[in-house]
Amino acid sequence: MLTKNTQVIETDKRVDSDIGEVSFTNHLFERLAAKSKTFSRVDFSHSTFDACYLRKCVFDSCDFTGCRFIGTNLVGSTFSGCRFDYATFERTHIENEILDTECPAYENLKMRFARSLRVNYQQLGDTVSANKAIGVELAATELHLYNVWQSNSSYYRKKYKGIIRIRAWFQWLNFKILDYVWGNGESTTKLARTLIFLFAVMTAIDVIQYRDVSLVSSYFSAFVEAPQIFLGASVPLHYPKFYLTLIILLRLIAFGFLMAIIVKRFNRR
Repeated sequence: MLTKNTQVIETDKRVDSDIGEVSFTNHLFERLAAKSKTFSRVDFSHSTFDACYLRKCVFDSCDFTGCRFIGTNLVGSTFSGCRFDYATFERTHIENEILDTECPAYENLKMRFARSLRVNYQQLGDTVSANKAIGVELAATELHLYNVWQSNSSYYRKKYKGIIRIRAWFQWLNFKILDYVWGNGESTTKLARTLIFLFAVMTAIDVIQYRDVSLVSSYFSAFVEAPQIFLGASVPLHYPKFYLTLIILLRLIAFGFLMAIIVKRFNRR
């Protein structure tokens, strides 16, 4: 039932000329060196690049399915029409333009591809590229969850059935709500928008219950006071205890979201 999977090991080799229409499937490249070379329609599937130097190279229509890139330098290298299904990256210097053109077609593979690059960029301390990878990962995650429960394509309906579709709907709904509230941990702007919306709700409740709804000044005064009440600087004695408790709970949640965003941003640095 099992056969030996022989891996070809290439150690301390250098590429002296352009390469095309060649198969390097299941190879282990250790300290492979190449600069300003072109690789055209080369099959690297299920290979490992360990501590390689592939600077300013051009990879045209190459297959990197299931490849691992470990401590490899790909600075200045470009990729066109390549396949990166199930590829992973660790401590590898690679331009973030790869996220624009070389993502896998299926959303679940695109999500894992962007996640691997995001972790890779975080290992290198490349904050800009890590943020870009996170954006691609979140967009792919949302689309994947939506397709799991909604798409009528044969791929999704054959792979995801019954309770899995229902669970995916709840996951997608949760994802959308958290994205609106705070961008799934990535957007202080969305968190600020949520707080403004919360202040507007507090304003409406205050005016309807305790002020003159016919006066514009009532809305203005209530909106000005809403942040003070939310932060605890002002505690109206006429407010019910359960309402003040709810405000405190929302304040703690908002503070937790803000701290999570700040910690994540500093961790990337």
